[in-house]
Amino acid sequence: MENIKKVGKKFYENLGKLFYAVAMADTRIHRQEIDKLRAFIRKYWLEVDELEDEYGTDAAFQIESVFDWLVDNERDGDECFEEFREFYKDNASIFSPFIKVLIMDTANAISNSFAGKNKAELVLLGKLEILLK
Repeated sequence: MENIKKVGKKFYENLGKLFYAVAMADTRIHRQEIDKLRAFIRKYWLEVDELEDEYGTDAAFQIESVFDWLVDNERDGDECFEEFREFYKDNASIFSPFIKVLIMDTANAISNSFAGKNKAELVLLGKLEILLK
């Protein structure tokens, strides 16, 4: 986790982009997906490290802030996934096996939260799994 501190806020910002891409895979963001993401942040992501933003708030809340901004600005989910992919490639060493599992668990929970997984979500989850291996 020491390496994550070096990258800091960008790590969580890019997770926000990734989870937005997962929720947006079917071209709509559903309330259940937002609720599931927020629950996972509070239950799991806040415990990942002790990083705080410049305001003294746990840096993991950047996931939620970026996700909300993307929703408000109706960004393209595929572009957000590509931005995450580039960040991952440039910083693969900070993604421990534990973090990779937590990312997949969060992504799966988001995609399952509204009417189960659809084809678009399954394709995106497959791309994510391949990327993280």
